[in-house]
Formats: sequence, C-alpha cells, structure tokens
Amino acid sequence: MRTRIVIAVALVALIAACGGGDDKEVTPTTEAPTTTLPPPAPNTYPLTGLPSDPARAARPGLVVKLDNAPLGRPQAGINEADVVLEEGVEGGITRFAAVFHSADAPTVGPVRSARSTDVIFSTQLGRPLFAYSGANAVFADLLRSSPLLDVGVGRFPDIYRREKGRPALYNLFSGTDAMVARAPAEATVPSALFAYRPAGEPAPAGEAAPVVRALWKDKVRTEVIYEWDAAARGFARTQNGTPHVDAAGRRVTPENVVLQVTPYRNTGLVDRSGAAVPEAELIGEGEAVVLTDGKLVRGRWRRPDAAAITAYTDAAGAVIRLTPGRTWIELVPPGNLTVG
Repeated sequence: MRTRIVIAVALVALIAACGGGDDKEVTPTTEAPTTTLPPPAPNTYPLTGLPSDPARAARPGLVVKLDNAPLGRPQAGINEADVVLEEGVEGGITRFAAVFHSADAPTVGPVRSARSTDVIFSTQLGRPLFAYSGANAVFADLLRSSPLLDVGVGRFPDIYRREKGRPALYNLFSGTDAMVARAPAEATVPSALFAYRPAGEPAPAGEAAPVVRALWKDKVRTEVIYEWDAAARGFARTQNGTPHVDAAGRRVTPENVVLQVTPYRNTGLVDRSGAAVPEAELIGEGEAVVLTDGKLVRGRWRRPDAAAITAYTDAAGAVIRLTPGRTWIELVPPGNLTVG
C-alpha cells in the first residue's frame, strides 16, 4: 500500500503543471503547453495538417483506449484516428491510445482500461475527452487529478454497448459522436503535436525508408513492422507476421510513423495475472526515427517537462516536418528498434 501511495503522489506531481481535478472540479489551466513547434497553418486540422472544416475543427480532441491483444483484433475505427500511440503494457502486449478529431468513427473499440502512460501523453493535447473501460485505484486517482475529461463507461454507460461475436473483455464498443456529445464546456480543441509540410514542399532529407521493426517482449512478443507502400502513399503495418487491418478489412497504412525509443519503468503495480505494470518515461529525451513520404529521418525526441509538447528534431536540431495525414507513434523500448 505504501508503494502504491508513493507512485500515485509521484505521478500526480508529474502532471501538476497541466492542471488538476475532473471535469466537475478542475479549474482549467491558463497556460498553454510549451513547444518549439511552429503554429499550424491556417484552416488546417491541428493533428493532421489537412484542410479543415470550421465546424468540425472547433470540436474537442478525444482519446480512446483500444485493446491490441490477439482477442481484441481487429479494432474498429482505428483508421479514422488522427494520431495513434502504441504503448507497451503488461507481459509484452501493447495497447493503443487513439486520438480522434478530424473524423468520426461510428463504431470504435474494443475499449479497454487506462494506464498512467495515457495520462502523461494526453496532457499534451490540452483538455481532451478520455474514453476507457476502467482503471486500478492508483491510475483512477491520477486521471481525476489530470486535465483529461472522463467519458469512460463508468461515467456514461449508456453510450457503450457489447458487440455480439466478441469475447468478454474485448467486446466493449462505442462511437466517437456519442462520446463528443458528452463533452463539458471546458473541453478544448487539441494542441498540435507535430509540424507539417505545406503543399508543394518536398520531403525532408533522409534515406529511402527501409523495413523498420519494433519489438515489445516479455511473456509474449509483439513485433511490428512498417514498410513503405508507394501506391497507398503510407507505411503498411504488419503485426506478428500478419498485415494489420481494421474491422472493415482496411490495412493500417498511416502517412507518418514516429518511432520514439522510450525507457519503461516498473510502477510497482501488477495486473490480474501478476505481471508488472510498466509506464513509459515520456519526460526526457532520446533517439527517434521518423518515417514520412517514403523517407526515414533519424533524429531525437525531447520533452523537458509535463507542460511541454514532445519535439522531434533532425540531426541539425530542426523540427522534422511530416506529411499531412495520420501519424502513429511507437513507444519502443531501448534496444528493440531495428532499421533495415
């Protein structure tokens, strides 16, 4: 119990610069996250750099936790997300935090539980909505102390449903429109996470993108491969030897992939199976590999504190500009990223 309390205090302190409380109790933060990013181009979505619809662009960001265990695939709605974060969880399994803003997904899921990594990542977005299926007591306290606005099943069970044909724990689904409809007044338009190249600007200098592999391993292995697909103008994703498709059978092929080499620490907590619960160390800096427009750019990531937005820079220290479109972020443990 003492360990749990210490972890909770440390995690809450980590995000204190971003505000506190839930959507009923929090006084919204008045300071925008610090960032070295240039401002987004006018009339574009902040998370994709694509031309925006004014009404949709004014909506808040929405983060949805999605399962990625074998029984949780294929996911619904994942190709509609502007940004997807892949994080290591217990036992070598990964999960996704899918960020929606520019597009809706009538069906999204399976929705799963929260981790502390989700909170530390999502504070970069401002005051987003956060959809999840539950959390242990320590992480639940962390969520209540964060700027994230709860639209999880515990608060709004009426907007979730159980899908037939899916096994229990992997059958909870909802829709982004229903979640956004529950947004409180203090929810915000998401902050930009990346810089995008304007139309006509050539791809950044870099080598032709080879096959890139990322690995999470413990009791099981999750191996992810990205390979440039010139016809689709994106990076085709393969997981454990199988092309990654969504519930509609569409291949996951984002325009950009950011592979962020990130240490993980043991939170001191365990899941139901007794496996240690990790947390990605997102405050700090390290190696990054960026895939965009058929190129691979080697660089660095840096996030000096919880109020900052992670900057991805090239060897010269310049912010790497992405192709307008979807971006996947891979939190790869050190020593588990292979290029070529």
